[in-house]
Amino acid sequence: MKDQLLAGLEASTGALTLQDILLNFLIAGILGVMIFISYRISHSGAVYSAKFNVSLIMLTLVTTLVMNVIGNNIALSLGMVGALSIVRFRTAIKDPRDTAYIFWGIAVGVCCGVQEYLLSAIGSGIIFLFMLMFGAVKSNDRYLLVLRGESVAEQALEKAIDQIFGGKAQFKVKNTSKSFIEHIYELSQKQVQQAEKQIGSLTSYLNKIEGMTAVNLISQNDEINR
Repeated sequence: MKDQLLAGLEASTGALTLQDILLNFLIAGILGVMIFISYRISHSGAVYSAKFNVSLIMLTLVTTLVMNVIGNNIALSLGMVGALSIVRFRTAIKDPRDTAYIFWGIAVGVCCGVQEYLLSAIGSGIIFLFMLMFGAVKSNDRYLLVLRGESVAEQALEKAIDQIFGGKAQFKVKNTSKSFIEHIYELSQKQVQQAEKQIGSLTSYLNKIEGMTAVNLISQNDEINR
């Protein structure tokens, strides 16, 4: 019984030919390019990383290579899992969507490595469509309006904020001293856009208030602070 079990673990059935190996890599490369295009469409601006996008194709091909080596050999697959478990990745993921792309590349590599071309093609097509529909969804930017000035400007400043935003600006922080004030408001992207349509540059408008020394508008979202 032990001999049979050992023979089953060591057996490597269905050895790949050169043609099979090249076909695996060809299909993986084509689907990897699909992942590349999808990532490029769904990411833009400072969030987009060309190096990370290229690494998705390489990840797909490397996973295909690993699956070609493992084949149907159970003992080799267990050894490969143990060997790869020592690898640690320290690269921070800026966008939660990047995780989905990493798993997509790995899944395509696994499917191509075991010659499940139809499954990998259909699955990639479905994922590609979903990424096109939902990948362009952006987080709603929130803005912090930081106002600093002399104490004499406080009443005029509060009156201006109420007039500009119709009393809907969300008040967050108020620091005062005998000669200094600091107010911080949280605004939505829509509020900032509507205000600038009416008065032009928000920061320039507020800087004209007598006694103001600094006006800062800070945009914050899940992707980048600018």
